[in-house]
Amino acid sequence: MQARSALFDLFGDHLRSRGGRAPVAALVKLLAPLGIAPPAVRTAVSRMVRQGWLHPSRLAAGPGYLLTAKAARRLDEAAARIYRTGRVSWDGKFDLLVLDAPAARRERQRLCANLSYLGYGMLDEHTWVATRSASEVDALLTDSGIRCERFVATHAAGTTGAAALVRRAWDLTEIGQAYERFVAEQRPMLARVTIRSTDEEAYAARFRLVHAWRGFLFRDPQLPPALLPERWPGTSAASFFDRHAARLRPAADRYVDACLTGGERDSGHRVGGGHRDGNRR
Repeated sequence: MQARSALFDLFGDHLRSRGGRAPVAALVKLLAPLGIAPPAVRTAVSRMVRQGWLHPSRLAAGPGYLLTAKAARRLDEAAARIYRTGRVSWDGKFDLLVLDAPAARRERQRLCANLSYLGYGMLDEHTWVATRSASEVDALLTDSGIRCERFVATHAAGTTGAAALVRRAWDLTEIGQAYERFVAEQRPMLARVTIRSTDEEAYAARFRLVHAWRGFLFRDPQLPPALLPERWPGTSAASFFDRHAARLRPAADRYVDACLTGGERDSGHRVGGGHRDGNRR
């Protein structure tokens, strides 16, 4: 797990709701259970400041960092997709982009990653399509200096033709298999977090769960049900994620609060609530 990616997860899943700020010492403590060393945390923070995601801030507990408005918007949008709080609907129209692809390979790769994150699939090197428009796409293309023509389109063959177009833009078989792998890989780790586990253990397991799930923001455009195959694996994977994310949330929250206040990180609480019996083995 890279430090920069972990910091986005940390701010998005825990710190955004706590004012979007934290002292440097707390950031180091909170990423330590993920095996991320302090120098890597500080390097990643500096990079995020240069990129406009964080502001240096003097906090009561010492030097720290605060989310920028741009970062707060991105994290709020990501949270809505991670926890799927918005209803996926579709009016039968596609947002179609016809653009001049960058000549440099690295710039093309960055463009592909950004458009995929915003829910667009590639029909060819110059043509991208989405089932809903993304408010960020115009700014993304302008900032990248990419010329683009944008259309609202419907498929002449209706839903049947639209489903075929979707299969050209996204490999739904591969995405479905990725969801199945996600559940298979996460299940053993989550099974080890029981009522006897510490808050730190629950926090680390939940962090890895959310981090792995967040990867689907770059892969799955969250298509409307009418365009998905029957028994879509993403549906059962989402239920699996929701169940375990909710189960581990109280213990994870206790751990985060303890780190932010400088308290004892292993508070002795059990994942299932209450306090551990010191005489139990």
